[in-house]
Amino acid sequence: MPDFSDEAEVTHEAKRQARVELLARRRALPAPTRAEAAARVRATLTDLVRRLRPARVTAYVPVGSEPGGPELPEALRAALPPGGELLLPVLRDDLDLDWAAYTGPGCLVAAGRGLREPTGPRLGRAAVADARLVVVPALAVDRRGRRLGRGGGSYDRALARVGTDALTVALLHDGELVARLPAEPHDRPVRAVVSPSGGLRTLTGDSVSVRALPLDEPGSDDAPLALE
Repeated sequence: MPDFSDEAEVTHEAKRQARVELLARRRALPAPTRAEAAARVRATLTDLVRRLRPARVTAYVPVGSEPGGPELPEALRAALPPGGELLLPVLRDDLDLDWAAYTGPGCLVAAGRGLREPTGPRLGRAAVADARLVVVPALAVDRRGRRLGRGGGSYDRALARVGTDALTVALLHDGELVARLPAEPHDRPVRAVVSPSGGLRTLTGDSVSVRALPLDEPGSDDAPLALE
């Protein structure tokens, strides 16, 4: 990984270099390793959904080497409480995100950039504001919650609309939670990450309105954190 110390120059080139290295590392993962990692990530997230019992969750369909696997939306939908809804993103022409309900595998169609999107009615960009749990992709996240995406800025815009009491979670492979990432003023942090071996970890140290939710305390490998 490149040096992301305080003195390192934060530029688009630093992010580009990091993306190239991280994507190459993901592509080199053997298929059995990817499958096992996806199953562990799904198990952690579905357990979280069952404990949170959110009325609305937003997530996405992982593609390629992304953690969680293509089965992620169906696993999350099955874990929702009665009446709960799962929204998936629909990429707009301006690279912002609209949202539509996920109603099952049959509602997904191939879209641009290799994505799969739901075909239902568009609910508008602000639909994410009502989500209690917001699951986002990332190539890496640092210990202050700063997230490195693929460079389109779609999720930074979506995260700017998320409610203050929502839990924002990025999905990672092992080794992608790093000490420091290059960041710019428009970059939006996440509050937690899920990885295959590390499970669910909080990052930013801020409070989340979830009763007795056992998470890892920032900076600790094993200390439980009860958040109110």
